[in-house]
Amino acid sequence: MAAEFVVPTADSFTPHVGASFRVEGGGQVLSLNEIELFKPEPGHGRPDFQPFVLIFSGPPGDVLAEGMHTMKVEDGTAYDLYLIPIHTPEPGRQNYQALFN
Repeated sequence: MAAEFVVPTADSFTPHVGASFRVEGGGQVLSLNEIELFKPEPGHGRPDFQPFVLIFSGPPGDVLAEGMHTMKVEDGTAYDLYLIPIHTPEPGRQNYQALFN
């Protein structure tokens, strides 16, 4: 029997803000820095879902490629996230986003 898919919400990730996420198969460790909430646009998507974006940071230089990555939190919880490296003006780190809309 297949597991039921549960749509993640911003609340799903709130307990993990500040936590380390290990990228399976890559060895990188990213930190979940923040969760940004967006207002739902009328007529788009589900009216009961609030779009959000997760902002992660990691070390500079070894940049992950855009795409699906399995991310495992310190407590063992795993998420499959589509990560996109984003422009990071702060020196000494690389930021990524995962958008849910």
